Amino acid sequence: MKTKLFLLAAFLFLNFISVDIAGQNLPGENYWPQWRGPLATGAAIKGNPPVQFNESQNLKWKTPIPGKGHATPIVWGGKIIIETAVPQAFEGKPNSEIKEDGNSWMDATETNLVLDYKVLLVNLNDGKIVWEKTVASEKPEERTHKLGSWASNSPCTDGERIYAYFGSRGIYCLDFDGNILWERDFGQMEKVMSFGEGSSPYLYKNRLFIQWDHQGDSHFFALDAKTGETVWSDERDEPSSWATPLVVEINGKPQVISAATNLVRSYDFNTGEIIWSCSGLTRNVIPNPKIADGILYLSSGFRGNATMAIDIAKAHGDITGTGIILWQYNQDCPYTPDNLLLGESLYFMRANNGELTCLDAKTGEVKYSKEKLEGISDLYSSPSGVGDKIYVVSENICLVIKAGDNFEILSSNQLDDDFHASPVIVGDKLILRGFNSLYCFED
Repeated sequence: MKTKLFLLAAFLFLNFISVDIAGQNLPGENYWPQWRGPLATGAAIKGNPPVQFNESQNLKWKTPIPGKGHATPIVWGGKIIIETAVPQAFEGKPNSEIKEDGNSWMDATETNLVLDYKVLLVNLNDGKIVWEKTVASEKPEERTHKLGSWASNSPCTDGERIYAYFGSRGIYCLDFDGNILWERDFGQMEKVMSFGEGSSPYLYKNRLFIQWDHQGDSHFFALDAKTGETVWSDERDEPSSWATPLVVEINGKPQVISAATNLVRSYDFNTGEIIWSCSGLTRNVIPNPKIADGILYLSSGFRGNATMAIDIAKAHGDITGTGIILWQYNQDCPYTPDNLLLGESLYFMRANNGELTCLDAKTGEVKYSKEKLEGISDLYSSPSGVGDKIYVVSENICLVIKAGDNFEILSSNQLDDDFHASPVIVGDKLILRGFNSLYCFED
């Protein structure tokens, strides 16, 4: 059975288009409710953001954001939700002094920083910060990669509640006025090589899913979204991963997909029992599972390359090496950047480099490979797209690439910021979260 994906009629009171994926209504054109968007593919359902923009052209607004965080923002209606970590003091001998320009602390990877972990709500129309809520204030025991941050997990929302996840700092459920409704602490993660944390929560109906893979005791959690209580959990043999789960509806029943090093697992939504599994990904899995037309896509690219497509309706038990895996592509796969499933194509970077490959999503046929993204050498954000446009952002630049079978750069847009968060597309607006500022562009 193909995954449901169809446009519904506009709601009488809410007046927005919705999409049914995995049996749940997800908001459409003016919404980006989770990491990688309404379909968890990196693609917006509909929209037409500008192709040409910079610090003055088509800039609707630009708002300084306190602290540091690479978490991609989410959008619900006219509200943007952002996570950040703001330094308050050093405990013990500091690595460096906090200067007036606020930049020196951004290079710190040690754990003597006392940080305020904050959730911000920003008005989409004018960029004004409506409120900011400190959910925790403490010194992280873990280190993080010098290119990372202590606020790299994107939040998610159903329009009623905000779920802000800070890894070892816990997960917090807030209302849209900034009040904390409940919170959970899962303990302290031990990420490999102190690479930092980054997996995001995934919300499906009344369940919230957390992938908690590290060098200690790894778990996969299913929480009651209203209370935060554990519905079921799986203690599993997995090293560090950073992928975000995905829920899909197959043959009328929801499955929870988790991509990790040892196994890709499909859990029964209600019980947590494993429906099917397979091996084949590399270590340090970061890209997320994606689905379209009944085909599940998985990728990883750390010290190896693996991309595969699975006929998920036929998957049961151990499917490793079976014909249920429709095709595999084992070169030039992404490490940190997530891939983009847009139209009939799967797009991805080579490792963390500015080189783009495009495959036919159904057949795995190469449309083009390792096309150089001029002006981009290293890349830690993920491409996002809508219609016939793909947006790729890196240090001081955002490229707009034509979607389709042939590689073409439509524009190269210079910006006064660095970017590790991924582009967000809501209607005709493009939202970019930089190291220092939040941007909104619109024709």
